[in-house]
Amino acid sequence: MFSAANSLENQLQRWNDIIRNQPQNPNAYIRRGMVNFQLAKIDESIQDFDTAEKIDPRLKPYLWQRGLSYYYAEKFAEGAEQFEIDLTVNAQDVEETVWRYLCIARIDGVEKARNSLLTVRNDPRQIMRSVYDLYAGNCTTDDVLDVGQSEGVKGNFYSHLYLGLYYEAENNLELAQEYIVKAANNYKIDDYMWYLAQVHKTLRQWS
Repeated sequence: MFSAANSLENQLQRWNDIIRNQPQNPNAYIRRGMVNFQLAKIDESIQDFDTAEKIDPRLKPYLWQRGLSYYYAEKFAEGAEQFEIDLTVNAQDVEETVWRYLCIARIDGVEKARNSLLTVRNDPRQIMRSVYDLYAGNCTTDDVLDVGQSEGVKGNFYSHLYLGLYYEAENNLELAQEYIVKAANNYKIDDYMWYLAQVHKTLRQWS
């Protein structure tokens, strides 16, 4: 992880330099916010996403990254609102819907989160359709793992990540840790969500 962290620090410096020269470039703040998040600098990431929105308010429904940061800042109401707004422009994304569920579960409990789960029918990713069915109460954890297994490393990563998050919402921290640590350690993919799994481990002090 040292080399990855070192690379992220280099990226952070690059975006600092770009922002110094282009202080009104909203994309630069989004990109720096993403790097800050990957470095587990959650508050700094939110500040960057907020700045991007101030520069260009039209970005608000596209700031899904801020919703993730809100979750880890334990700003669950703000997170749920962000994901709900995101779904107005990306209605077929299971991940947006599931993260809204996770935020609501932390505020009002799993039953209310499940009852308020928004309908998503056409996400093209089989593993995410299976994850949705789990959160909706329509399949088992083994079903999700089977689909993940059939889709290789990426499928395994997503099945383990979202099972871990599912168990965390259920307050089963032992299984949450088991699955998220496996996602982070055993199924590395070149994806923002893999870094999220690392951030989750760091903030929960799991190994």
